[in-house]
Formats: sequence, C-alpha cells, structure tokens
Amino acid sequence: MRPMKDLSPAARGRLIQALALALSLLVCVGLFFYARSGRSGYDPSGPGVSYHTARVLEVLSDNTAVDPTVENVRRGSQTLRLELLSGPHAGEEVVTENYLSAFYNVYAHPGDTVSVSVNTLSDGQFSVSVYNYDRALWLWVFVALFILVLILVGGRQGLRAVLGLAVTVFCVLFLLIPLLVQRGWSPIPTTLAMVAYTTFVSFVLLGGVHTKTMVAALGSFGGVALAGGLAWSACKLVHISGMNMDEAESLLLTAVDNGLKIKGLLICGVLIAAQGAVMDIAMSITSAVHELHTVDPSLTPRQLFRSGMNIGRDAMGTMANTLVLAFAGTSLNMMIFIYAYDVSYVQLINTDFVAIEVIRALSGSIGIILTVPLVAFISAALLGRKP
Repeated sequence: MRPMKDLSPAARGRLIQALALALSLLVCVGLFFYARSGRSGYDPSGPGVSYHTARVLEVLSDNTAVDPTVENVRRGSQTLRLELLSGPHAGEEVVTENYLSAFYNVYAHPGDTVSVSVNTLSDGQFSVSVYNYDRALWLWVFVALFILVLILVGGRQGLRAVLGLAVTVFCVLFLLIPLLVQRGWSPIPTTLAMVAYTTFVSFVLLGGVHTKTMVAALGSFGGVALAGGLAWSACKLVHISGMNMDEAESLLLTAVDNGLKIKGLLICGVLIAAQGAVMDIAMSITSAVHELHTVDPSLTPRQLFRSGMNIGRDAMGTMANTLVLAFAGTSLNMMIFIYAYDVSYVQLINTDFVAIEVIRALSGSIGIILTVPLVAFISAALLGRKP
C-alpha cells in the first residue's frame, strides 16, 4: 500500500472519504445491534392479533349501496371468500364478513389483494376480518419512481443523494427510535447526535471530506441546534411539553414498560423537521462562497461574507415558507374543523394544538433564517483564508 503522502490530492481525498464513511458505518452498525438487543419479537402463530395478506377469491354476497349523504360512499356489507397468502395459515381459505362504513371502506372485488387481521385464540382457532387494502406494492413503486427520477436527473450526485437519504431514514427508524423506546435515552441529546451524524454522512457522500462540505455540515448542525433551542425556550414560556401532544396518552402507556421519556419528543420533532431545509440552504451558500473564492482568491473574508449574505437573503424567503407550509398542510383538516365550528379567539389561541403547531413552524423557520448568517460567516472565515 502506497503511503498517503505519495498519493495525488484526488486519490488522497477519496481515501479519506472512504475511511470516514467506513468508520461512521461501523458506529452505525454497532449502535443498531445495541439498540435492538434484548427486544422480544411477536410470535404471529401464538394467541393474539396478527396482520397478513389475503386474496379475494369470490364475493359471495354484496349488500352494499351508494349513500348520497356521504359523498356517494358505499355502505353495507360483503361476504367474501379469501385465501390467506402469508402467516401461519397461508394457503387456507376462509369466509368472512366485510363491513363498509363512511370511514372504514374497503370495497373488495374478486382478485383483489387485501390486508387482514387474524385473531388467534389459545386453542388454535382463528377468525379473519378485512383490515385494509394491500398497498405495499404501489407504495414501493412510488419509492422506486422517486429514486429513479433522482438518479436520472442528478446522475452520480443523485445516486449519492439516495445513499445519504437511505442512511438518514435508517438512522431515524432503526437507531433513533429504538434508542428512545428500547433503551430510554434522553430524546434531545440523542436526536442532536443523530442529526450531526446524518448531516456529516450526507455531506461526505455528496462532496467528500473537504472544507466546503465540512463548513456546510457545521453550519447545518448549528442551524438545527438554533431551531431546537428556540423551540425549547418557547415551550418553556408557554408551558408546552410533550405531554400536551395528542399521542401523549398512548406514549405514556409505552413509557411505563421501557422508560421512554415523552417530554422531549416535541423538540425532537422540530430538530428532525428542520434538518432537511437547513441542509439545503447551508449547502447552497457554502457552494456559492466556495465558487466565488475559487474564481477570485483575492476576495477577503468580509467580501465573501457579504456575498454569502446576499445569496442567503434571496433563498431564505422561500425556505422560511417550507416548514410553515409543511405544518399547515398536515394541520389542514384541523383548521377546517376550527373554522367550521367558529371557535373563539381566546379558546383557539390557548389550545395546546395551536401552540404546538406555531412553535414547530416558527422555530424551524427562524432556525433556517439564522442559518444564513451562520453559514456565511463560517464559510467566509474558513474558505477566505484558504489559498
């Protein structure tokens, strides 16, 4: 193996990138096994309810009718003959009633694949009921379409973006959540560590271990931390905690068994939601400042900072809308409900739901805005001194 000093700068950069990714991967794998160790799995063949897929072989009777009072939704019941496709009873045929209402509405046809709940008793007998449409195939088709479009448009960078996204999703689903639920780790420090790790890996995948990518990673983490700090301060001022969330009661039942800490989960949601938008604007400013310095190395840090601020001001107007509109979109049904029932201002402004959504949206947006001067300053200070 050649000494690193004998390698070309490009080869040396690729080697450092590979070593950094390999080390981070080892840390990720180690945490994965640690987080999930000792977790007992559910036995689908034992007593209880399990969920599987089934094919509709025949509609024996159809007693449904269109109800014009609920936007022409079919209501009534069907008698279905099903073949179970998965689970301990795969291959067996059963007959079950499928009840349709305005809100629970799975209208089956012969040949359809549906998901079913199988309730198994202690003596081995079981009953089957229709749970929902089987959506797995089409959901994975949309995921594949997203990946394909990203690679076709982005080329090699698109592929690296897919890998970075895969790492982020893996860390959230298989590291962060098990560490919070299974191990009872403190939510805010754990989420901050996850944000720092995924930000670092994403930028290294996209641009390697260079000053530009490290500046963007540092600025991104700073912006996310600012958003989290603002959310924490706002929650303290208006007396909001994780216990005010709609899911708090259900989470509290889970926390009894495994030590899950609920109060910090609201801030964790802000940190995760702000990460993507902050990374976007941080990389945009850092790349622009880096290009300016490459074209004209005589530019001083002050001049680079001013240019970075001008670029950031153009971008932060739309970026600030990102989180506000995202939270507004997820809360649209509730806003319609509030409008329909003409809720008074005093009741509305003092509702936990409104306070939580305002804190989420505005703290994330302020974090995005503050990322602009932070990244402009760091990139100007570091890149401006680099020959």
